[in-house]
Amino acid sequence: MNSKPLSVKKNKVWIWTVVDHFSQGILGWVLGNHSAETFRPLWAIVATWQCYFYVTDGGSVYPGFIPESDQIICKTYMTRVEGENTRLRHY
Repeated sequence: MNSKPLSVKKNKVWIWTVVDHFSQGILGWVLGNHSAETFRPLWAIVATWQCYFYVTDGGSVYPGFIPESDQIICKTYMTRVEGENTRLRHY
C-alpha cells in the first residue's frame, strides 16, 4: 500500500469578490491567482465607486492599490464576503 500524502494543487485559482456590507449579493468578481495582475481589473471597477473605506483580509496586494488610511483589515468585517463565498461553494 502506498502511504504517500495526497497531492496538492499547484495551480490554485481564487475568486476575488466585492460585496457591500449592507446588502446581499456580489457586486464584482474576478478569477485568478493572488497577484496584482489578477486584482487590477477588479480594482479598476471598485475604484470608480469612491468608497470611504475598504475592508480587506490584509492581503499583500492591497497596499499597491488602496491607500493605508482607506483600508481596514478586520476578520470580523469580512463575514459578508465569507457568507457570499460560502453561498458560491454551496451552489
